[in-house]
Amino acid sequence: MSSNSSSKALTFPGGIHPDYDGKDLTRDCAIVEAPLLDQYQVIIHQNIGAPPKSIVKFGDEVKKGQVIAEAGGFVSVPLHAPTSGKIAKPANVPGPMGINVPAIIIDADGKDEWGELMPPIDWKTSAGDEIKNRIRDAGIVGMGGAAFPAHVKLSPPPDKKIDYMILNGAECEPYLTADHRLMLEEPEKVLAGAAILGKSIGVDKIYIGIEQNKQNAIDKLSALADKYNVKIITLKVQYPQGAEKQLIYAATGRKVPAGGLPMESGCVVQNVGTAAAVFDAVVEGKPLIERITTITGTPIVKPGNWKLRIGYPLDKALELAGGVKENPGKLILGGPMMGFAQKSIHVPLAKNSSGILLLARHEVVQYESMPCIRCGKCVGACPMNILPGTLSSQIESEKFDLAEQYNVMDCIECGSCAYICPSNRPLVQHFRRAKAEINMKRRAQKK
Repeated sequence: MSSNSSSKALTFPGGIHPDYDGKDLTRDCAIVEAPLLDQYQVIIHQNIGAPPKSIVKFGDEVKKGQVIAEAGGFVSVPLHAPTSGKIAKPANVPGPMGINVPAIIIDADGKDEWGELMPPIDWKTSAGDEIKNRIRDAGIVGMGGAAFPAHVKLSPPPDKKIDYMILNGAECEPYLTADHRLMLEEPEKVLAGAAILGKSIGVDKIYIGIEQNKQNAIDKLSALADKYNVKIITLKVQYPQGAEKQLIYAATGRKVPAGGLPMESGCVVQNVGTAAAVFDAVVEGKPLIERITTITGTPIVKPGNWKLRIGYPLDKALELAGGVKENPGKLILGGPMMGFAQKSIHVPLAKNSSGILLLARHEVVQYESMPCIRCGKCVGACPMNILPGTLSSQIESEKFDLAEQYNVMDCIECGSCAYICPSNRPLVQHFRRAKAEINMKRRAQKK
């Protein structure tokens, strides 16, 4: 084992471990590149923050990798064409949150020709700002699910000293194995991307945290880690091990203050998929137009891991996996704990689409919520050390100001409390409602 690795399994207080994680369906499935489609439907707003602004019009011809939408502000990133072709008429398409959203439609010409790539950067001798600007220009967002613009995380205020760059390779969400396969199949790209991220922000303490149920990935990266001055840390299998604040605590012992951001504990967290995208952008000049996605679930004929372009509709992705062998009970974009159930199979894939999960009818339980029995299990499971049961009761009574005082905004919506609740309380839904009400009130006060 490399000297730049840790075999002790680190963890955090709270959390759960689901009875069945579903990873056996795809953990041994190598990444397959998806075939070219006749049409791609690129949702315009794929990042947290301001939506990009389309700069193409009906009839325009575009090349693969060409900018088709410019960043709408600092907290925003551009969009790039996933293939070459012609811009079709603007349209609204089914979005991942259940409403139709604007998209740029590209009718592929079948040539899949790259436009002019960005020039490679010698990251070892380049300034941090040059690297960050490239990451921004390549349209890179957090690929673990949040879709937060990567360059923004790498640009803390001058008074925030950062001394740790931590990469999330935990992939603690059940069923998903896209990051696991990436680490196994392209370890040097992940490690080089980690080193580039560290250089961009001027830190030399670079960690990659991986759960111990991915020992082959730990071994693969550990064997090469010294070359990039990266330390591999082993994490206990415990959900939500990959959440930013939990990963920071496990890796460094530091706590992010209540209501605070990781930078306030001197840390920046990125995903291993983000690191690989950073390598592509900096070393090869390629923008982010594709990602690895796990297509899985017992109703799927051939579960696996696929490299999919943005704008790839769910129904076409399911065809890649052989379709279904039974009528599923639920379609989820992401994983079963933090993913979102979909009402349409025509939702296009986005930069943060880590998984497509189908659950069988017998795996989807219809239940009726009951009153809280004050058992306290949710408190023990909560990784954020808040009081889910108390908050839920406050929110049911529409006491949103009180819920805010009890730190509902610190909830990371991991679902651990709802998973363990014997009364089947819709806790996460309550917290999302409270956050929406609180944010709406804050916006009104600013006007």
